[in-house]
Parts: sequence; structure tokens; C-alpha cells
Amino acid sequence: MEPSSVSSPAVGLFAQLALGITQRNFHKAKTDIVQGWKRKSLWGTMGLQEIRQRYRRSKIGPFWLTLSMGIMVMALGTLYGTIFGQELSDYLPYLSAGFVIWGLLAGVILDGVGGFIQSEGLIKQLPAPLSIHIYRVAWTNLIIFAHNIVIFLLVSLWYGKYPSWTLLLVPPAILVILLNGVWIGLLFGLLSARFRDIPQIVGSVVQVMFFITPVIWKMEMLPGRALLLDLNPFYYLVEIVRAPLMGNLPSLQVILGAVLITIMGWVIAMLFYTALRWRLPYWV
Repeated sequence: MEPSSVSSPAVGLFAQLALGITQRNFHKAKTDIVQGWKRKSLWGTMGLQEIRQRYRRSKIGPFWLTLSMGIMVMALGTLYGTIFGQELSDYLPYLSAGFVIWGLLAGVILDGVGGFIQSEGLIKQLPAPLSIHIYRVAWTNLIIFAHNIVIFLLVSLWYGKYPSWTLLLVPPAILVILLNGVWIGLLFGLLSARFRDIPQIVGSVVQVMFFITPVIWKMEMLPGRALLLDLNPFYYLVEIVRAPLMGNLPSLQVILGAVLITIMGWVIAMLFYTALRWRLPYWV
């Protein structure tokens, strides 16, 4: 048997990666991402259409998202607040902020991983930059976030916690999450088109990370938290938005961690997107 015949698909992929990273391919990948961003009207319309299609003929439409999130926050907040012995006036705003941010983060990751696969028909028929399908995912989840953030605001006002100037830091912090969602979509969406087990693996990892990341529990509840927090990239991305929502400044460690994750993620994603982007229409 020839050695090449026993090469695994993963080995072949890395061989293609090594050969495909050229200046010409990098320019094409960069152009795809830039031109995709400029097609805002296209992926903006696609995102709105997806939301409308999801709640077609529904009486309250996307506000079902707000309603279901509100019920979950109140039910779990009351339950876990009692179990953990927390004051609901502090715990419920904290929990609602965590749930809303986690919904955005998990949404851009899980939808982004399957973004190219779900757009198979458009990729093969629509002559447009491939990155528009990842921008569409980020835009759709931002719309959902805009509906869900109402829950946090209502809970905070109910317990007499009024917005402070730190809310000004929320938009750039959300932008950090979206930037991470785009590189994750470009990288894992591309790999998922080739290896169809990746969406299931990523889904399982995100599910586990929900419990490891301080969303339903507070950081001070876990002594000796270095391993679970300092090495947990989800912690930085959640906390960089939650801290200003709760009226606090994100720590320097959180800001630097989130920025480092974003830069490293984009570098890795660009390497794969540069080398393998042209194969995507054949993989989906």
C-alpha cells in the first residue's frame, strides 16, 4: 500500500494548509473579508429575513425570545439564588446579565460553526464573498441580543439598580464578542464543511463551558479559581461585557485577555482562510 493512501484527512488538510499560505491567497482572503463587510445590505437583509422566517405567523414574533429568556432567568435565578444563599436583589441582575451575554456568545459560536454548511445553496449559486454568511450569523445574533438585553434592564430597574456611565463601555465590549464570533465562524465554519463532526464537538464543548464559566455562579464562590477562570477564554469574553453592565470597570486582566484572544484567533483564522477558502464550495 502506498504511503499516500493511508494518509488521514487531517494530515492532508495540514499539507494543503502548508502549501496554500501564499501572498496571493492572503490577498484574496483579505479581499473576501473586506468586500463581505461592505455588502452590509445583503447580509443585513439575510439576517432580518432569518428572524422573520423563524417567527413567521407568530403573534409577538421575536419577543418570544425575550419572554422565554425572562421566564428562565426568573425561574433559575430564584432557584440558584436560594441554593447559593444569595440576595436576589444582587443575584438576579448578575444572572440575567450573564445569561444574555452567554446567549450572544454561544449563538455566534454555534451558528458560526454551521454558517457555511447552512448556506450551501447560496454559496454555490450566489456570486458573493463567502464571509457574508458569517457576518449574517453575527448580525442575526446581535438582533437576538438586542431583544434579550431588555430582560437585564427590567430586572435591574426592578431592584433599583440604575444605569451608570459604564454602559458606554458595553458597545465596544460587544464588538469584541462579535469580532471573536466572526473569526470563529471563518475558522470552524470552514473546517466544519470538511469535517462534519466538528459542529457536534464544538456544541459539546460550549455546553460544558457554560457550567465552568461564571454565568450562574459568582467568581467569589469558587476559591482557588485560577484554573477555571484565568485559563478560560469564555470568562474574559463574558466579563468584558458584564462588568460595565453591572456598573463596574472590567479589570485590566480581563481587557488584555479578551484582546489577546481576539488577536490570536484572527491570526489563526486568517492562516486557514487564506489556504483553504477556495475549497469551501466543494466541501459544502
